[in-house]
Amino acid sequence: MLERKESPLKLKTEAFSDRISKLYNYLQSTKHEQVMSLQIYRSGTSIGANVSESRFAQSEADFVNKLCIALKEAGETEYWLGRLYHSGKIDKNGYESLLSDNTEIIKMLVTSIKTMKEKIAKK
Repeated sequence: MLERKESPLKLKTEAFSDRISKLYNYLQSTKHEQVMSLQIYRSGTSIGANVSESRFAQSEADFVNKLCIALKEAGETEYWLGRLYHSGKIDKNGYESLLSDNTEIIKMLVTSIKTMKEKIAKK
């Protein structure tokens, strides 16, 4: 079997998913937050799931589609982070740290999508 080099985007989204899972557990056990914790868990872990799926896309267009879904999920995650912070469920440091990671992932996704779309357009 060929050894595959892990992409920085895949590694970053996996680490982010782990952080979101820890946030979910914290919100459930300590803050007794049910609704927003589940929302951010779903959107925050979906980013990495879609990036992972993109590795086995059926075409370049399918690859772009999977990354676009991941980008939408990252946008939703940004929304829920803001709601959790403004409702006092997470502190400023936690919010800024998670938001920074999410923003970095968004930038990586936008770059990857743009690069692949340019590649497709040249064909």
